[in-house]
Amino acid sequence: MENLTAKSQEELDSSEERKNMKKIEAALFVSGRFLGVPELVELTDINPLLLKELLEKLKEDYILRDCSLEIINKNDLWKMDLRQEYFNMINKLASGNAEFTKAEQETLAIIAYKQPVKQSVIIKIRGNKAYDHVKHFIDLGLVRARKIGHTNELNLTEQFYDYFHLEKKQVSGKEGEEELELKENK
Repeated sequence: MENLTAKSQEELDSSEERKNMKKIEAALFVSGRFLGVPELVELTDINPLLLKELLEKLKEDYILRDCSLEIINKNDLWKMDLRQEYFNMINKLASGNAEFTKAEQETLAIIAYKQPVKQSVIIKIRGNKAYDHVKHFIDLGLVRARKIGHTNELNLTEQFYDYFHLEKKQVSGKEGEEELELKENK
């Protein structure tokens, strides 16, 4: 009888663990961004110590599955993302129905290239429609605006780099200037 009770308890524990892992998986999938443990605890209502253990198990599970998705841990921030080798294919698919209009893409490219850049400069280059573009980028958390005089100074945020799978690199010899490079997530 003791054997049966112990076995039943193991099954319950295993079932609860699977349920919790599914909660974590759902949160990471839907967020599309890096989440910290406190935010995951709030979303899933799982004990922080157990959550960390389950995150590691989930990461290992995705490695063992050898699927197109992976769980990334960066400075105790967690994200579900596509494996690096599938980025080109997805970019081809995404180009059919772009998330950003061509005009928005061009505006964002200029901000990325010239940052830090005054919004007034962007408006001179791109026209008045760029006000809407900049607002959209700020709302998405891709660009940060800091008031300077009568205009804003625009800079890219960490979320921009995560969103586009880019890494900041200092340009040698040029203080404060950055170069963008595709991330190699391993």
